[in-house]
Amino acid sequence: MSQPQRVRTILTLGLPIIGGMLSQSLLNLVDAAMVGRLGDTALAGVGIAGYANFIAISCVIGLSSAVQSLVARRHGEGRRAEMARPVNAGIILALAIALPLSLLFAAFSDSLLSLMSGDSAVLTIANDYFDYRILAMSAVGINFSLRGWWNGTYRPMVHLRLLLIMHLTNVVLSYGLIFGALGLPTLGAAGAGLGTSIALCAGCLLNAGLVWRDARKHGFLRAKRDRRALATVLRLSIPHSLQQLLFAVAIAVLFWIIGQIGTQEQAIAHILINLALFLILPGVGLGMASTSLVSHALGRNQPMEAQQWGWDVIKTALVIICLLSLPMWLVPDHILALFMTDPLLVEQARLPLQITGLAICLDAASLVLTQALLGAGAHRLVMLVSVGGQWLFYLPLAWLFGPHLGFGLTGIWLVQLAHRSLSSLVFIGIWRRRHWADIKLG
Repeated sequence: MSQPQRVRTILTLGLPIIGGMLSQSLLNLVDAAMVGRLGDTALAGVGIAGYANFIAISCVIGLSSAVQSLVARRHGEGRRAEMARPVNAGIILALAIALPLSLLFAAFSDSLLSLMSGDSAVLTIANDYFDYRILAMSAVGINFSLRGWWNGTYRPMVHLRLLLIMHLTNVVLSYGLIFGALGLPTLGAAGAGLGTSIALCAGCLLNAGLVWRDARKHGFLRAKRDRRALATVLRLSIPHSLQQLLFAVAIAVLFWIIGQIGTQEQAIAHILINLALFLILPGVGLGMASTSLVSHALGRNQPMEAQQWGWDVIKTALVIICLLSLPMWLVPDHILALFMTDPLLVEQARLPLQITGLAICLDAASLVLTQALLGAGAHRLVMLVSVGGQWLFYLPLAWLFGPHLGFGLTGIWLVQLAHRSLSSLVFIGIWRRRHWADIKLG
C-alpha cells in the first residue's frame, strides 16, 4: 500500500471518529447555552454535575477499546463467525457494572457533589441534573460496546450517523424539558439531564437494532455464554476504565491546586483545559483508528505492519494538530476574547494558551500510541504509564511550581509542557521495542 493510500485509510477511519467527538463537544456547548439562559447558578450546577457524571461514566469507558481491539483482531484472523462475541460480552459487562454503580452513585450523589461546591442552590440543581443523567449509565456502557463493533469493522461512519441522530434528539428534548416547550413539562436545568438520558437510551436501542441486523451472522446475541470472551473483555477494559477514572479525578485535583493560587486563575484554567480537550480530539480520534489498524494487522500476524501504522498515524495527527494550534500561537488574544472580557485576564492567559498549543503538538505521539497500544492489548501498560505520569510527575510538580514556589498558572502550564513531552518520549520508546506484538488477546 502506497503512502497516500495509507493516509487515506487513516483519514477514512479517523475523521468520522473525530466528527463524533466534535459533535459531542458542540452538544455540550449547546446544552451550556440553553442552561445558561436560566442564570449562573443553573450553569454552575449543571457544570459540576457534568464532571461527576464523567467520573461515573469513566467506569465503563474501557469497554469500547476492549471490544474494538478484539473485534478487529478476530477480523484480521479471519474468525468471522466469532467476531461479535466480544460485543455480547461487552453488553453483559455494561449491565453488570453500570446497573449497581448507577444505584450507588444515585444514593451518594449528595456527598459526591458537595465535594465540588458548598453553595446549596447550586447543589440542589446539580443533584436533580445528576440523578437524571445517571439513569442512562447502562445505555452509555452498551453504546460503548456497540461502538467497538462499528470501529472494529472499519465502519465508524455508521456510528457517526447514529450520534448525529442522538444529538439532534437530545437538543429537541432538552429544550422542551428545560423551558416547557413542545407540550413538555418545565423542569428547568434538570430537564437537560432528563432529555440527554432519554436521547442516550433511544440511541442505544437504535444502535442495537442496527448491530443486530449487521452482526447476527457473526454471533451477535446468538452465541452461547462465552466465559472466555467475558474474561478477556473484562481484563482489557478494567485498566482503560481505571485510567479514565483517575484522569477525571486528576482534573478535579488540578482545579484544587489552581484554586490555591486564586479564583481568577481557576476561571482561566477552566477555559484553557476545555480548549486543550478540544484540540486533542484529532489525536485521540486518529489514535482510535490506529486501534483497529494495529489490531487487524496483528490478527494477520504482521507486527511490522502494525508498527508502521502507528508511525503513520502519528505523522498524520501531528500535521493536523499543528495546523489547529497555529491560532493559539499567532492570535491568542482573539481566541481568549471569545471567552473573556477582562483585559487583565486575557493578558494573564496569553502565555499559558500559547504553551497549551505547543504542549498538545508535543503530545501527539502519546495521544496516538496510547490508543495503538490498546489495539495491541497493552491496556495495563498504558494505564501504568499514563496514570503514573499524571499522579507521580505532573500533579506533584504542578503543586510545587504553582502555589508553593509562586510561579503561578504559567509555572503549572510549563510543567504540563514537560509532562506531555516526556509522555510522548516514553510511548515512542515502548512502540519501538515492539514487545506489545507478543500479547495474546484470546
